[in-house]
Amino acid sequence: MKLYLARSGLQVEDLDQLNIIHVTGTKGKGSTCAFTERILRSYGLKTGFFSSPHLVQVRERIRINGQPISPELFTKHFWPLYHRLEETKDSSSYVSMPAYFRFLTLMAFHVFLQEKVDLAVVEVGIGGAYDCTNIIRKPAVCGISSLGIDHTSILGDTVEEIAWQKGGIFKRGVPAFTVLQPDGPLAVLRDRAQQISCPLYLCPPLEALEEGGPPLTLGLEGEHQRSNAALALQLARCWLQQKDYRGIGELKVSRPSLLRQMPLAPVFQPTTHMRHGLRDTEWLGRTQVLRRGPLTWYLDGAHTASSMQACVRWFRQALHRRPRPSRGSEVLVLLFNSTGDRDPAALLKLLQPCQFDYAVFCPNLTEVSTVGNADQQNFMVTLDQVLLRCLAHQQHWSRLDEEQAGPEPGEPTSSLLAPHPPEPRSTSSLVFSCISHALLWISQGRDPVFQPPSPPQGLFAHPVAGSGAGVLREAAAIHVLVTGSLHLVGGVLKLLEPALSQ
Repeated sequence: MKLYLARSGLQVEDLDQLNIIHVTGTKGKGSTCAFTERILRSYGLKTGFFSSPHLVQVRERIRINGQPISPELFTKHFWPLYHRLEETKDSSSYVSMPAYFRFLTLMAFHVFLQEKVDLAVVEVGIGGAYDCTNIIRKPAVCGISSLGIDHTSILGDTVEEIAWQKGGIFKRGVPAFTVLQPDGPLAVLRDRAQQISCPLYLCPPLEALEEGGPPLTLGLEGEHQRSNAALALQLARCWLQQKDYRGIGELKVSRPSLLRQMPLAPVFQPTTHMRHGLRDTEWLGRTQVLRRGPLTWYLDGAHTASSMQACVRWFRQALHRRPRPSRGSEVLVLLFNSTGDRDPAALLKLLQPCQFDYAVFCPNLTEVSTVGNADQQNFMVTLDQVLLRCLAHQQHWSRLDEEQAGPEPGEPTSSLLAPHPPEPRSTSSLVFSCISHALLWISQGRDPVFQPPSPPQGLFAHPVAGSGAGVLREAAAIHVLVTGSLHLVGGVLKLLEPALSQ
């Protein structure tokens, strides 16, 4: 990465002037970054934000003041960087050109420097220690969100191994913050920080910061976002304190305290700027709700066990709060896909308590044709491979359906959202070859925005598709949870929100 950076015309020292906030974690690192960026932007600062993956267009990965860079700015920076790397490549080197994510990381640094941002929030891609963003040698502050199991083929099979990888972003003398973690990974982070004299602090819960003042309103739904918001407040306040900003929140507790053998981060009164930043945060595809006529789309890119548990809690709470139709039926639909080395059976098992009427599986392909969908195309897999995986997901779901037990003593027996239904109920399931076909069947032309041409002949010939179409057309309300993959959520958003492609 140092060689790539040098070939691109930069030195590692050049990155020091970006005043970077470097964030990693398993669950919530993107949301933490989004909260942090929005808080600091509310202070009038010009922000850069590098994140991954993108949902609809690759430009989303590089943002200025919260907005994806324009197509013009993207091409302005893309081609000079590409040509510079192409001209300086050495055929004898191990890799002559950087791969996709490394190239975009380099490009983000160039954009932020040339656009003269006041700070840059940088989200780690995978892990931390060996991630290409770890070329950053002097961040202003580091953060680690909730840890769990993910990317095991790269990071290790245990949370402790993964914690070691994540702690690789720590730098000597640079303050770092983390949220409450299980004892094992927390001890790993603590030891990792102590070895290099990195001051590591544990974030107090959001309730401690709210005490004595009005409750904080978050722009992102879900109870799990409170942990991300608590981390973001500490990261933003630490950055502002380093820059000698006034109005960074009056301390509530003057003396430092310890928790789990770690110093507790400051307990302070969030400022008006901080409150507005948290309230105004937008982060598409994470606990996002779109209401369209009789259809309500619930979008969450959960793809690990812990994030899926949080997704299910959020979805069920949202359903409990929903307005009930005065007449007619309600239908619950799951749209799911999972990629990489994740365990789809474990994720699907966590979704069982939602009691869906239909489970729909499709690959992360917006259309069967790749024309006009280059930013959402994965050239590392074939159509046959992704369809076989979808069929495997359907088989996992069918087995879980068969295994589902009756109610336990004391469990509710009549609620739509009861964790254990009174009787094992079979969910009808379908596999479609692309997202567009799946949405065609689910929406049945009833979404006022998603109005594609007529479906291909024979698309709904399957008996389940035929009978289900009638049910969906007559339903008073249809609730659709889209989850399992951020790339799936991105494809759905591209179709439901055409403005995102413009």
